[in-house]
Amino acid sequence: MIAMVCAVLLAMLITGCITPAVSRLAIKLKVVDHPGGRRIHDRITPRWGGIAIYVGVIIAIVLGVTYRNFVVPGHHVWNWQIVGILVAATIIAIVGMLDDIYELSASKQIAAILIAGIILIAFGVRIDGISNPLMLGHFHPYNPKRWIALGAWSIPLTLLWIFVVTKTVDAIDGLDGLAAGVSAISAATMALMAARADQPTVALMAAAVVGGCIGFLWHNYNPARIFMGTVGAQFLGFLLASLAVVGTFKMAAAVSVFVPILVLGVPLFDYAVVLVRRFASHAPLHQADRRHLHYRLLDYGLSQRQVVLVMYSVSAILCVAAFLLFRSSH
Repeated sequence: MIAMVCAVLLAMLITGCITPAVSRLAIKLKVVDHPGGRRIHDRITPRWGGIAIYVGVIIAIVLGVTYRNFVVPGHHVWNWQIVGILVAATIIAIVGMLDDIYELSASKQIAAILIAGIILIAFGVRIDGISNPLMLGHFHPYNPKRWIALGAWSIPLTLLWIFVVTKTVDAIDGLDGLAAGVSAISAATMALMAARADQPTVALMAAAVVGGCIGFLWHNYNPARIFMGTVGAQFLGFLLASLAVVGTFKMAAAVSVFVPILVLGVPLFDYAVVLVRRFASHAPLHQADRRHLHYRLLDYGLSQRQVVLVMYSVSAILCVAAFLLFRSSH
């Protein structure tokens, strides 16, 4: 628990302190958002805030994991899965930075996410199986009769999960503080479940994500002084998806596949509804528009802060439900 608190504080302080410098750099290089179109802000606002999140989270993870290697005799915390997650997440962050400058095509973004996903799998990060979602009664420790091994389907389903979660977090980054707050709530839930399931490294990594999001919210909550951009949204989405694979999916083996889905319920539900609406209207599935839930709530007359608080509340409720479902089996 102490390591988790330290990871939160370290990531929060680093992210919060370097965000103003990142903002000045983005303005100098003209990596900014202009008012108009789907954007609802009324002034030029720098992007690239995700760089600060990346730096804060990565430093907190590296220092935290390295420190644990020294304080836990005979136990090597570093492993290929952690290395793979950090390497692949770095690739996502770099491509996100480039997208914030050059607005890369959808095909290039998809390719980058899939390549990063393949790297994850090569380092041993994959969904080996899931529990039967139809067998929800009598929660108890792992029962092989409830386990569905994915076999050859492990690779495509892992890639699908990584891609969908990465894009869903990117998709909800439309209002001040929304993506960072929802990501913090989801990561906090993962950290608590990992701590309870004796997965200290996963708990530490998720805690670092919480800290990075909170540190960024100092500057991003309405009225935002900087946006996280693609670099931040896709980095957070990719990291949450990866932590779910090595943590939540395995921790929920005795419960249900519903647990990781509930933890990320708000962005996943929003993205699913948007895709259905685009398909029904014969619109391109990758085309950005105002079909997302947060835009619809704005159209109903809610203010930005009210919409964000509603989304925070729904996310928190789903995460509490996921935690209770998980705890019932432990």
